[in-house]
Amino acid sequence: MSGEKGILSRREFIKAAGAAGLGSALVPLRSLTAADAGTSTTGSEQMVVPTRPFGKTGVDVSILSLGGVLKDTDQLVFRQAFKSGITYWDTADSYGWGSNEKAIGNYFAKFPGDRKKVFLVTKTASSNAQELSDKLNTSLQRMNTPYIDMYLIHYVSDVSKELTPEVKAWAESAKSKGTIRLFGFSAHKNMENSMLAAAKLGWVDGIMMSYNYRLMVKDEMKRAVDACAKAGIGLTAMKTQATFSANFYASIGSETDDALKMTENFLKKGYTTEQAKLKVVWENTHIASICSAMPNMTILQANIDAALNKQRLSEGDKQRLEQYARETAPGYCSGCAHICESAVDLGVPISDILRCSMYAHGYGCRDMALSLFNRLPTGARDNVFKADYSKAEKSCPQKIQIGRVLKRACEDLG
Repeated sequence: MSGEKGILSRREFIKAAGAAGLGSALVPLRSLTAADAGTSTTGSEQMVVPTRPFGKTGVDVSILSLGGVLKDTDQLVFRQAFKSGITYWDTADSYGWGSNEKAIGNYFAKFPGDRKKVFLVTKTASSNAQELSDKLNTSLQRMNTPYIDMYLIHYVSDVSKELTPEVKAWAESAKSKGTIRLFGFSAHKNMENSMLAAAKLGWVDGIMMSYNYRLMVKDEMKRAVDACAKAGIGLTAMKTQATFSANFYASIGSETDDALKMTENFLKKGYTTEQAKLKVVWENTHIASICSAMPNMTILQANIDAALNKQRLSEGDKQRLEQYARETAPGYCSGCAHICESAVDLGVPISDILRCSMYAHGYGCRDMALSLFNRLPTGARDNVFKADYSKAEKSCPQKIQIGRVLKRACEDLG
């Protein structure tokens, strides 16, 4: 087929593959042996997701972590993840207003022997010692467990203000009581600054941060990862798909010839673009695990296939991802909030609002987006329509049309 009709047909094929996401063009791993995959076997030739050391904590974790907001009706996903070697489970007390933790607790009630084999992580958004104790106890009860393997303060953006001496004393006390084994934090914005600061503290065990093919090539992130690795901090990558931050940016670069060629190239090699985005992160051995939302069996299996596939991305593949990142930069917030927010004098939480928009339009999680958006101060949301963004837009490394994006996000979620 040639001419315009042929081009349209090819574009439609690639777009359809992209729409199917991780559920399409799965790597045919069933033909591999366990020895080829470098994994252990259970019974027959069942392969399991490999593990890596979690920093210098002495703990090994699966390179794929079960994340997302799973419900009690998703017990089959939990079971299949466990049987496939995904034994790093991540949640938070806010996920599904506690329903995710309850679902995990119901799983452990049914399969109590699995608890000691799972590296269980949960999070809470507090730096107050009494609140940390109360919230930890609630999480322990919900998840039917006497201890958490790693407890994180959720959404840290300023280590000096949030990881206080009081928090350090609380973490040490909780460890001595055996209610937590490791302690750390998650970071969605100003990640590099928080990571560098944590590396100097000497008492942070683990960090979960936004990290993907867009961010990992930046010099600031490379320095932050190296500093944490030297300090022995275990690193978990999240937001590895680098989803767009606004609905009207969703098609930026998606239909260019370069983007189509990139997707087509990956499919010919046996994996999707989404799987390639996971694989490129795993190539940095300082990243112990990738936390990925896996809300159904299709995405779970596709991620498992990507984790078991030992074929490395070529330099050309990596260059294609970097080129795509450059072409689509205006649609992605890289979390450097200290740059843009300091350029707006009305205290607008730019990065937080873009995160809400990402959940609503990039992940299709409108409930989570609304929950986060409604927690923002009313005054800050009102200031969105009053602020001057000219300096912020000029200083934004991604060249995001900040004012336009924020106003549309507030109109949509407000």
